[in-house]
Amino acid sequence: MNCGLIIPTLNAGVQFQKLLEQISAQTLPTKKLIVDSESTDDTTRLAKNFGVEVLTIPRKNFNHGATRQLALEHLLKKFSTDVIIFLTQDVLLHDDESLARLVKIFDEDKSVGMSYGRQLPHEGATNEAAILRAFNYPPESQLRSFDDRKIFGLKTAFASNSFAAYRVEALQSVGGFPKNVPLCEDMYVAAKMLLDGRKIFYAADAQVYHSHNYTAAQEFRRYVQIGKFHKQESWIRETFGSAEGAGKKFVLMKLSMLAKKNPLDCFGAIFRDAAKFFGYRLGRLS
Repeated sequence: MNCGLIIPTLNAGVQFQKLLEQISAQTLPTKKLIVDSESTDDTTRLAKNFGVEVLTIPRKNFNHGATRQLALEHLLKKFSTDVIIFLTQDVLLHDDESLARLVKIFDEDKSVGMSYGRQLPHEGATNEAAILRAFNYPPESQLRSFDDRKIFGLKTAFASNSFAAYRVEALQSVGGFPKNVPLCEDMYVAAKMLLDGRKIFYAADAQVYHSHNYTAAQEFRRYVQIGKFHKQESWIRETFGSAEGAGKKFVLMKLSMLAKKNPLDCFGAIFRDAAKFFGYRLGRLS
């Protein structure tokens, strides 16, 4: 099984060298490419030092779906690839088998079109960020098909662009990555694959460190974009169901856990949750 690895980058910072070192130590051999949006720091120099090919695009042209599709097509012209792995620049790999465990399912089950791994909170993550990771990325693996929408609703098509792998043939059969979505290109592809009869696999034993301590303003802006995505791609909600039920469940669980850890954290969490709610609603209306 030939595997490619792509990372979109923009001023990846000092942590990027550690990620490149971890990638070099992986037991899974990969053809590596970064697609860089005109970084002004050492991102491209570091990548080249580690033998990673660099594809540079104008910063103004970056799009979550279109840029990934561009990078994929660029890699496929040079390298016969069965599985493509996508990372974001802000992850750190848990161990030397992280990538191998992520793609193992593609040999074991030919019906799987996409696999994504478990995300653990970075060192220094807030209690709220850690709880979110535990909620979205539990310790048990899970295989989901289209029929599971009756159980999991929209969560059936949940995935992550930070640590995911795609069977190239399955990705191409659904038209590749969308070229005009504000974000959530991972959910778009997962939903398309489920409709196409493919399965989505959550590989809990394939792990990375990835989390964000977002401010309320950052959450608001992010959820405006998520709302726009759900308005634009309304077929996903119509097919799989609403995200709001799961969102309420998470908020109540999170506040309960925060109250036990540090009651003062609840105030900030409520403020950020309100920012998410109004941002999402605004995005749906825009």
